[in-house]
Formats: sequence, structure tokens, C-alpha cells
Amino acid sequence: MSTKDESTRDDAVAYPLLAAATGATPSRRPVWFMRQAGRSLPEYRKVREGIGMLQSCFRPDLVCEITLQPVRRHRTDAAILFSDIVVPLKAAGIDLDIVSGIGPVIEQPVRDAAAVAAMPELDPEQVAPVAEAVRMLRGELPAGVALIGFSGAPFTLASYLVEGGPSRNHERTKALMYSDPDTWNALLGKLGDIAITFLRAQAEAGAQAFQLFDSWAGALSLADYRTYVQPHSERVFAALRESAPALPAFHFGVGTGELLGAMGEAGADVVGVDWRTPLDVAVGRVGPGRALQGNLDPAVLMADRGTVEAQVRRVVAEGDAAVAAGATGHVFNLGHGVLPATDPDVLTRVVDLVHEL
Repeated sequence: MSTKDESTRDDAVAYPLLAAATGATPSRRPVWFMRQAGRSLPEYRKVREGIGMLQSCFRPDLVCEITLQPVRRHRTDAAILFSDIVVPLKAAGIDLDIVSGIGPVIEQPVRDAAAVAAMPELDPEQVAPVAEAVRMLRGELPAGVALIGFSGAPFTLASYLVEGGPSRNHERTKALMYSDPDTWNALLGKLGDIAITFLRAQAEAGAQAFQLFDSWAGALSLADYRTYVQPHSERVFAALRESAPALPAFHFGVGTGELLGAMGEAGADVVGVDWRTPLDVAVGRVGPGRALQGNLDPAVLMADRGTVEAQVRRVVAEGDAAVAAGATGHVFNLGHGVLPATDPDVLTRVVDLVHEL
């Protein structure tokens, strides 16, 4: 066995998240939450006061502190790098901002071949502050807590660029996809390159896993996903598999119940499942050989204590059933991000309960 193989094996033993993601036996069921660092935490609101979102994402000291906050408070088994889906686009030089109450807003949307051709590339030096934050975090995180890096997937990045901001129906995005597949593929090719560069920078700095967020892929049919999106996500996963083979790959989107099998096929080791599809059903769609992540409804956290506990137990039982049916592991998470109004103490109790179970 090579030194690298031994290191990977040791990580799987030492880190519950990595064990569950790679088919090893974790010391306990790992749990973390998407958007665990953010507006639900008073310490986050305090440290971010007067500092813009994108500005925060390029300050290594602030990224490190915000990423650590939920680990300190909730004792989660993973930290996910504090960043935003559009950070690599901003770093590359695309004119955008995150507007309060709206989300990412693109100054000049990309809607034709000329605009795609003019798009800048991302140089690793442009995300050096992000890499520095990763290095700082690896020195600060408690033993056994894995660091997850992330990027937006090509389709989700494209949806922001084409629409000019968040969209309910993605009509401009789909119109370009259907009417001009050459331009569409050129756009997703460039965005795939940006995602690869961004993820590699995190991996080289010490990230121990990564999640590719295709947040809005659920707007697509299975046929359209396979034709227009899956090849580009496959390329991102393949590139990271080549350069960082030891890093488990997570893949997640909202409303993707019909796409779960294809999203796993794109190259994920762990497929995230939103709250709409029970884990013991999802395993049949994803197929054996991959772990599952999820999938408590974030809104459940607003309910009374007994209801929250009952729902956590249900998800854990469905995760166990999924493993019995062929999933290689279960990572407890929400079916989407933590809602801003969530009581942080509820999240802490959920972590404790999952670990007890």
C-alpha cells in the first residue's frame, strides 16, 4: 500500500464524514448542515456587520472565522468553506454584486456567442485569498472535523449569468439552451473550466472533500439534464478525480428527485437528496455504490421539540434503510440550506441527537 493510500485510509478512520463518503465505517453518523454558517447565527451577523458579502468571501481571516462558527457552536462533523456560488465568477472579473433581498445580480448578462467568447478565464492567483482561508482552516479545525470545499456547477452558474440574477422559471437560460446548443456548450465549457480551477485551488490548499452545487438543475427534465448539463458536470468531476483522487465528491441540487441517478452518474461519491424524496426511495434511483446525504426539511426546525426529534429519527431510519439497500453510507444533513430564522439551539440539539442515535 502506498503512503498516499495509507493517508487516505487513515483519514477515513479519523473523520466520520470521509468514512461515510467512501464506504468505510464511521465512528458515528456524520452530520453537517448546508448554510450552517450564516444568518441563523448571531455571531455571524456580528462579525459581518458593515462588510459586504463578496468582500467577506475574499478576506481569509473572516472566511476562517465564519466557517468555524457553526463547528464551535453545533459540534458538526464537517465545516464547509464560507463562500458563495458566484465567488469564482467575481474573481475571474465578471461584473456582479450580491444585492440584499435579491441575490447575485450580473451587470451584463451573457446571452449570445459574442458574450460567451468575451468571458474571462479564472487564474488560480485570483482566488489566492480563498486558498489561504483553506490553509488557515486546516490549522484551526478540531480533530475529526473535515473541511468541505465547494463550487457552483456549470448549469447553475450559467443560470445566473444568462438570467442576470435569480430566476423562478429560467426562461432565458432554457431558451439559449434549446435554440443555440453550440453557444450553450461553449458557455458551460468555460464555466466548467472556472469551477475546476476554483475547486483545484481549494483541494491543493487542503480541502478534504468538495460539493458541486447544481442548485437549480431541478428546473430541467431528465432528458434535458442528460443532454445539456450532465456532460459538463462529468468533466468537472473527472478533472478533480484526476488531480485530487482522494477527495470524496458530493453533488446536490434542489427538486432533483427525477435526476438523482444521472447526478450520481456524473461522478459523485455522495448524492445529496432534498426533502421531497425519502432516502430509502432515493437509493433505488441513485443505485448501489454511492452514499446519500440528507434530508430533513429545513422548515421542520421551526416546529416544536417533539416534532423535530421525531422527524430526525425518521430521516436516520430511512438512511439506515438506504444503506441496507445498497448505499455505501449516510451523511445526515438538511434537504436544503438552514433558513435564516432558525433557532441555533435547535440545530445543536439535532447534532446531539444524530450522534446519540
